[in-house]
Amino acid sequence: MTTGGPPARRSVFVAEVAALVAATAVDGFLVIGADEPQGALGSLITMVVPYAGQASAVLAVLRRRFPRRVELLGGSAVALSLISTAVGGLVAGTPRQPPVTEVLALLLLAAAGCRRLPPARAAVLAVAACAAGVLAPIARYGLGYPVALFSVAAALAWGVAVALGLILRDADARHRRELERIRTEDRLQLARDLHDLVAHHVTGIVVRTRAAQALIANPAAPPQDPLEVYDQIEQAAAEALTATRGLVGVLRSDEPLPSPSLVLGDVVRGAVGDEASVHVADDVEALPLPAQVSVALHRVLLEALTNTRRHARATEVRVAIRSEDGDLVLDVDNDGVPAGAPAEGGHGVLGMAERMAALGGELTAGPHGQHRWRVTARLPLGPEDDPFDTVPRGL
Repeated sequence: MTTGGPPARRSVFVAEVAALVAATAVDGFLVIGADEPQGALGSLITMVVPYAGQASAVLAVLRRRFPRRVELLGGSAVALSLISTAVGGLVAGTPRQPPVTEVLALLLLAAAGCRRLPPARAAVLAVAACAAGVLAPIARYGLGYPVALFSVAAALAWGVAVALGLILRDADARHRRELERIRTEDRLQLARDLHDLVAHHVTGIVVRTRAAQALIANPAAPPQDPLEVYDQIEQAAAEALTATRGLVGVLRSDEPLPSPSLVLGDVVRGAVGDEASVHVADDVEALPLPAQVSVALHRVLLEALTNTRRHARATEVRVAIRSEDGDLVLDVDNDGVPAGAPAEGGHGVLGMAERMAALGGELTAGPHGQHRWRVTARLPLGPEDDPFDTVPRGL
């Protein structure tokens, strides 16, 4: 799925690294003219104790690689800052460590903690980061130095970082609620499909049973092998059981929907109707589809056409499906895309991509050519004698 997310994340990451590098440069400027370590203990501590600023910057960058370790990374940065402050204040002859990079790293980790951690643990990390960042300039330099005023800026920046983390936390929560709403709507539709499917198969069983009873009761009817009738009833019951298990299996999970198996050409034309021109390649026209694939393709087509109506002034919409390199490829292409439209999809595109991924395929959506938009779904076909043999079958 093509979205604007990865480039945005990369730009934010580059900005963070640039800010940390700039803060390190400021720390280097503050080090110029600082007192040399005095005594053996001061020299030893200077060599053994790592620079807390650079170490904290590394921890802040690592939070993107290990988002589930934000609490550990933040706690380590706070500990490094407090140790550096304590060493500088308690051990005579130890040169002062500039706090700019430390404070910036603590702010980034505090914001990440407010976004990702449970409320109580996020509050503990945020308060600890505030205490370490505000305390460092005062404790290391004293109130008589201009650097001590950096504590005020650190406190203000801490408030901004916490607010930003909470805003992102709320945005994540709203995103999850929207996804859950979409899944709930899918399950409601699936429940209706389950009713129709079971009614269809059970009705077939009842009709076959009554037909067999009528034939037996009618002396004028030609003799019929009872095994043939029983085989038909057994086959209908087995199909009903398999389809029902698949539907119930999806209801118990977050996976997309199965439905009765259909022929590919019928699925595509039934979903598109008169909304677009349809081209189905001859080699896949009569391809039988399992339950999961038929419903997934049907829903992808409906969603793609709905997005076309909502977000474009399309005068031409084309739907094409073919086989390519062992995959079944579905293209929905339309014109009328406004200039400057964002190259990203919303929750509808996300839902279509999740459906394809659940079946082992993939989906991309984005600009294509001049003022056009294309949605492409790919599914592995599998062997010719048993297409879609790798598709999940439910329970």
